[in-house]
Amino acid sequence: MEEVKQLLSEIRNGNLKPIYFLMGEEPYYIDKISEFIEDNVLDESEKGFNQIVLYGRDIAVEDIVSNAKRFPMMAEHQVIIVKEAQDLSRTIEKLVSYAENPQPSTILVVNYKYKKIDKRKALYKALKKSGVVFESKKLYENQVSDWIRRVLNGQKYTISPKAAQMLVEFLGTDLSKIDNELNKLKIILPEGTQITPEHIEENIGISKDFNNFELRKAIGDKNVVKAHQIAKYFADNPKDNPMVVTISLLFNFFSQLLHLHGMSDKSPRNVASALRINPYFVNEYIVATRNYPMKKVSSVIAMLREFDVKGKGVGANAVPQGDLLKELLVKILN
Repeated sequence: MEEVKQLLSEIRNGNLKPIYFLMGEEPYYIDKISEFIEDNVLDESEKGFNQIVLYGRDIAVEDIVSNAKRFPMMAEHQVIIVKEAQDLSRTIEKLVSYAENPQPSTILVVNYKYKKIDKRKALYKALKKSGVVFESKKLYENQVSDWIRRVLNGQKYTISPKAAQMLVEFLGTDLSKIDNELNKLKIILPEGTQITPEHIEENIGISKDFNNFELRKAIGDKNVVKAHQIAKYFADNPKDNPMVVTISLLFNFFSQLLHLHGMSDKSPRNVASALRINPYFVNEYIVATRNYPMKKVSSVIAMLREFDVKGKGVGANAVPQGDLLKELLVKILN
């Protein structure tokens, strides 16, 4: 994130490079940098003749080069933006000759999403020498809550740990989707607001009481009534609560409990660091280890593997997933 801020600051201050090659698994930052260049490098009066958007599926590398070699009209620069450039992955190395000698008056922006070019090859070396190569890396799930917090802090909002966890559970690691939902909340909530689970439930439609996060907590607490209430809600709303997601979350949870059982230093700071969880949730894990000895944790992990297969239709004789989940809970909580 700091790398992105630095890059945008340089562009804003007019320190421009002839090529920006934006690549990697996380499209969010690729889009943000590309949109910033598209919106800010040229004046509106210059864009008509000097800003072109190309799409990788419709062109060849030679088309990029021919456009990039043109001179701007009545402007200092022209901007060429190539979107979906990953569609040119088989021929992208042909860009090397241009990268070795780029047109100084052209700002070429290449959006190469979900892939990376080979850093051992000539193109990467040429791009590093003449321009900027930015790699947008996918965040791990345990990093996304902190990313949400930092983004909101920069926009004069805060968010409770549970609310952030709800977003991650419902939207996964897709930063663009999360950003879109946060923008919806910022439209209706004044600056300085702390975003709460109630805000998430009322405006995004994620139940604060009946979700995988609350199911995990109920299981960890051995709260049988609450766990079965959530399972019934999931059974009544199967499209919004697929069993495969629930199994995955529970598998990760019990794998973390197994790790925790084996730790000698169970101080909150060490547990949060070792399990890669927010310190706010450490006590939940400590309670769960008291309720589930190591032997039980191991057997639950085996159960989850079994029910994962059944949930995908293998050996379950078309049993509804809601019924499978209820059966699983009985075995876990027994």
